[in-house]
Amino acid sequence: MTDSSALTTETSELPILRPGSARSALSHEQFRRIFVASFGSNIGTWIQNVVLPIYIYNRTGKASMVALMILAQMGPLLLLAIPAGVVADAVDRRKWLASMQIVMLSFSVVLAALARVDAPIWALFLAQLGVGIGAALNMPAWSALLPSLVPHHDLPGAMSLNSALINGSRVIGPIFVALFSPLGAKAWHFFAFNAVTYLLVVWALQRTTAATHQRDTSRGWQRFTFALRVARDRPVVRRLILTLALYSLISLPYIGLFPAVAELNFGIDDSSSVYKWLYATWALGAALGGLALGTIFVGRDPRVMIRWGFTANAVAMVGFAASRSAVPAFITGFALGVSYFFTTTAMSTVLQGRLAPHERGRTMALWFMSFGGTVPIGNIVFGPLVDRFGARWLLFLGAAWALVLAWWCNTRALDERYPSGDVGGTAAATQLNA
Repeated sequence: MTDSSALTTETSELPILRPGSARSALSHEQFRRIFVASFGSNIGTWIQNVVLPIYIYNRTGKASMVALMILAQMGPLLLLAIPAGVVADAVDRRKWLASMQIVMLSFSVVLAALARVDAPIWALFLAQLGVGIGAALNMPAWSALLPSLVPHHDLPGAMSLNSALINGSRVIGPIFVALFSPLGAKAWHFFAFNAVTYLLVVWALQRTTAATHQRDTSRGWQRFTFALRVARDRPVVRRLILTLALYSLISLPYIGLFPAVAELNFGIDDSSSVYKWLYATWALGAALGGLALGTIFVGRDPRVMIRWGFTANAVAMVGFAASRSAVPAFITGFALGVSYFFTTTAMSTVLQGRLAPHERGRTMALWFMSFGGTVPIGNIVFGPLVDRFGARWLLFLGAAWALVLAWWCNTRALDERYPSGDVGGTAAATQLNA
């Protein structure tokens, strides 16, 4: 006969996971598997993202050429995100994602081979364009898959972990480069390593059974305009997407131009270990900022956190711009990273909570067009200006614009003004905060 008091004691000792927390999201096996595999793959991706701008800048000495390479990496989002979102809502997302991993693997191998022989810049551009195309076709399906692996109440924790995943790999990537570069590792070695890491995601996808979603049944042009109609009809969704596009365009070009910013503002050579540690410090801040929403700020209204995040980002960017040497640059750079991804994670959490599963692929395509697609435009515009006038003014401009967005992105006021303007409306926001 079972001792009921012992059973009660044993049950009471089990950890109680708070809904919406990062720990609660990780308690789901399929999400945990995808999270770990994606973390490993993203380490490889960010190793390549760190090394490639340095490699190009060392060969050319021009921020504008770095901006051109970033255009190859992220520009395809502008043209392909919408078609990729249509595909994501119409096919088996796991098979589609696995095929895109193979595409990115293949072009990363080509990039490694070209870098080994210092091939012409145009050839490297084409190889990176292939990686960028694969990433653009991958992103909407990936963003639609993740929420299907956790219950709705754990969505904030899943989004927080996804942000931590992206930026945690940004931390490890530069550290990996800083450790192995003195041992003789070249750019092409890092690119080849990145190619291998895509296999981790392929393995995880084969072992995942995601929840089925309602397939897209619209026809013709309506399939491509669906996300635009969602943004038109839902005020909060529209405001978030426009805010992110303007933020990426004006406040975030410094990220792609980081090697030039470090050299011109702080006198830190991009080939030095100090530069890699500076980038890793900024990325660590971004990882912790994304994770904070699912830990420290669990239960807080993410709509309010968006506005506080933009304000903090403006203050940190002013401090980063005003820094004249490495020590203050490290301190303010860390704060800049925290506020940057805390803000975008809060925005993503609110947006995902307003979308039904069968809407996510197409609507999140607009999100990625706004987030990644506008970045290369900003780099192309501001890169030549940085070459001519330096980089400090760029950061001050970005800080001022972040303050404007802190005022403008008041999604809580929109919910009060249009209580039925979104699917779920204020109720959806309330559920995320429960």
